[in-house]
Amino acid sequence: QVQLVESGGGLVQAGGSLRLSCAASGSILSINTMGWYRQAPGKQRELVAVITSGGTTTYADSVKGRFTISRDNAKNTGYLQMNSLKPEDTAVYYCNAEVVLITLARGPHWGQGTQVTVSS
Repeated sequence: QVQLVESGGGLVQAGGSLRLSCAASGSILSINTMGWYRQAPGKQRELVAVITSGGTTTYADSVKGRFTISRDNAKNTGYLQMNSLKPEDTAVYYCNAEVVLITLARGPHWGQGTQVTVSS
């Protein structure tokens, strides 16, 4: 019913930038919170940033001042601009969205993940 497709990951040198996108499609009425999470090898998945439908943002301390989350509600798309990347940012990044369907059912949905690798 709902698909979240991430794009924009890749290999970048330390200090570089990447922009991730998350496009939601399906029987969507609206999207409440959208967020980005990441999971490094051997570690638990952690929150990176979240944005509400009204534009309120929350960031993990480790990315504050370097990453910016945004969204285009008309396109059902979320973004994560990542600047000043560090090797410790290397992980699979996952998009999450709390979606309200046209049936008025609601729930969280996850993308398939996109790999971000930062070389030193």
